[in-house]
Amino acid sequence: MFDTASGPDFLRLLAIPFFAYVAWLDIRTRRVPNRTWLPLIGLVVLTLGWELFRVSTGAVDATVLVALAVSVGFIIPLAYIFFRLGGFGGADAKAFFLVALLFPAYPTYRLGSDTLAWLFDPLPGATYVGTLPLVEPDLGVFAITVLSNTVLLGALYPVALAARNVTVGYRSLGMFVAKPVRWDRVTDEYGTLLRMPDRSLWQVRSLSGLAAFFRFRGVDLDALRMYLRWRGLSVTALREQPDRYRNPASLPAEPNQPGDGAIPIGGWEETRVDDGAATDGADSGTGGGAAAYSDAEPWGPETRLPAGDDPWGAGAFLADVPGSAYGTTPEALREGLETLAEEDVVWISPGIPFLVPLFFGLVVAFVYGDLLFALIEAMGLGA
Repeated sequence: MFDTASGPDFLRLLAIPFFAYVAWLDIRTRRVPNRTWLPLIGLVVLTLGWELFRVSTGAVDATVLVALAVSVGFIIPLAYIFFRLGGFGGADAKAFFLVALLFPAYPTYRLGSDTLAWLFDPLPGATYVGTLPLVEPDLGVFAITVLSNTVLLGALYPVALAARNVTVGYRSLGMFVAKPVRWDRVTDEYGTLLRMPDRSLWQVRSLSGLAAFFRFRGVDLDALRMYLRWRGLSVTALREQPDRYRNPASLPAEPNQPGDGAIPIGGWEETRVDDGAATDGADSGTGGGAAAYSDAEPWGPETRLPAGDDPWGAGAFLADVPGSAYGTTPEALREGLETLAEEDVVWISPGIPFLVPLFFGLVVAFVYGDLLFALIEAMGLGA
């Protein structure tokens, strides 16, 4: 297919199927195990070593080292800052660390034919001369192009989400960041369970109130699944007897292992325990709180119990599990449980599985080049 390309640039093409795989993992499980990155780390070592050898022998000039310094000096600190601020997950940050090392300078792939000029020349900023990528900015740092393409493509996600919500009849303040989900499907989703403001925008009377109105509160669904496993509790049981489970006295004497909140292969399933109460199957060995009661006890929708200082046992759960349960606070977990107990349709913010736009941004970078630079050129704003 390619007439000429350097050896390192040929090897860099192997990153495309790799990032397709991690994008699929991001959609499927929102998790990328650390060992998954090992082949890409090997590819980084091989390509960098090869490039350094070519520079040392005079086969290429040292501009690739300048591009590497800019790539590493800009991308890696930026990705780390976004990770610390919560804008990136750990896998997203690792992906960009490796992108910075693997794609410093622009690759060049000569197709050996100008027959595709009719297809490429009309594209903004592109003048096809038989090589890819088509559009290369003056800076010439490929990793920055991959980053900017990823951001631009990721920005389309809220628009697509809002369009989907409008077509199914849901118009709300949160339609750009969340989607409506039936209560019985919540545990089969990844993302954040949001609690929308309980008043309209027109009731806001101060700047602080306005800021609070747009600050959506929510609980991570991984943490919610951990809590349900820990208690041996199902969403069905929680909704049928919220007062029972709101009372911290209902916590199990020997809680289950909470796991990491991942959705089991095949989805989240509910089973029955000996006393007839529902509980979630995965990792649930003891039956949790449900097994602590007998059928003779007067639990029912009309029974109200004091919640004490720890409604739902949220504080006890977070004190018992290792780590921070994805940054969850007792207050956020309680609000999420109240939302789940009260609402038939809840709002889930799926977040952006960032490795997906990263994959497409990488593919576009290899073929077309820099979308942002082309857009600036098309608007006549270029130098």
